[in-house]
Amino acid sequence: MLYSPAQRCLDVLELLAEAPDGLALSAVGARLAIPKSATHRFLALLEGRGFVRQDPASRRYALTYKLPALAFRFIAATGVADVAQPVLDALAARTGELARLAVVDGETLTWVAKAQGAAHGLRYDDQAGREVVLHATATGKVWLASLPEAHALAIVERAALIGRVRCGPRAVTTLTALRRELRTTRKRGWGEAVEEGEPGVAAVAAAVRARRDPGASVVATVSIAGPTARMDGARREELAADALAAAAEMTDVWPARERARAA
Repeated sequence: MLYSPAQRCLDVLELLAEAPDGLALSAVGARLAIPKSATHRFLALLEGRGFVRQDPASRRYALTYKLPALAFRFIAATGVADVAQPVLDALAARTGELARLAVVDGETLTWVAKAQGAAHGLRYDDQAGREVVLHATATGKVWLASLPEAHALAIVERAALIGRVRCGPRAVTTLTALRRELRTTRKRGWGEAVEEGEPGVAAVAAAVRARRDPGASVVATVSIAGPTARMDGARREELAADALAAAAEMTDVWPARERARAA
């Protein structure tokens, strides 16, 4: 398969995103199976645009903060934070857990805002920028359950994450098992994941729709996550009611956000 220079530059960025201490030029080339001369060209291009820097002592290449800065600028321009943050802050304070908003982004979801409600003791917090694993998160399942079943399963199949990414011990391992999960989620009306995204963590999620209409498309999800030690079945049902209320609140203000963007 032939790759364009643009594709290779994106491959380099994704690789360096997993290497906070940086990588030597030879390591970048080896991991991406790119000749040394081409690797140097791609790194020099990215360095020239400010996305990559080379440490003068170690000679390793690492990402700069330009990419996250661009992401923050984009999120600010969308107005998502203006709508979401007050709702998330109130939700986190009310539940004492981590509240998050993920927005639909093509065939995936991206976490864009959060609020931590656990002031002390055992607490769960996410790693910013992590990929939303659709089949192993309450967030992913509640969105997938809103889609036609064949479409939802096709998205997961194209992503090819089942069995490829590290998940918790209770994550589904087949599309057949995921189909059952989505049907349960659809019937229940909210998403749930217990030690699926990662060990020791449970979460519930509710769908934010473009407007107050059960048939309206899901544009985002609100989720609440915390340690399984304090999130048994009864507690998850209580938190699901909170998530549904917060999602309904965001649904009410979402059209205003869209109108502001259009203006």
